[in-house]
Amino acid sequence: MSILTDYYKFARISTKTKTRLDCVASTGNYPELEEKRARKEIRASERMDATLAGSLVAYLTIVPDHFGGNVHTKADRTLTMGGKNVSSIYVPDARMNYGFGDFKGTADALLFIFHDVAIVDGVLQPGGTLEVFIARGKSRDKMNLYNLLADGVLDDELNELRGRATPEKRAV
Repeated sequence: MSILTDYYKFARISTKTKTRLDCVASTGNYPELEEKRARKEIRASERMDATLAGSLVAYLTIVPDHFGGNVHTKADRTLTMGGKNVSSIYVPDARMNYGFGDFKGTADALLFIFHDVAIVDGVLQPGGTLEVFIARGKSRDKMNLYNLLADGVLDDELNELRGRATPEKRAV
């Protein structure tokens, strides 16, 4: 039985927006992300890239030092969509390209795999990709899932979901 249920791959392809990632492939069946797709086309401007209707866009940023409040573990990054935080991202080992979090307002865990993702002076550098794997109903197990990811135990599931993903239409 599979632990991971859904998959979304985001890439840094925009040329104007500093922290934008566009969905380039997905299994397309996670309701919380599917409802965040653009409802209408947005034209490019001097400061913004175009967005096609039906596109899924996310923004990846470093969590500012002044964030944190009364938390035991401060998140390293945050993933936002439509101006709202959808997940804090924790990266327990900076030497690994893995992170974990949960989808805000759900009981779902998220696992993140970063490929060539670098944020310099608040700007997401070109060429990076972010893979997001969802484990529905597993938010209480997210640290254990992270450990399984880091140990390679989930490799078959990761590859199975990648194989089921379909390419997305892109505006950029």
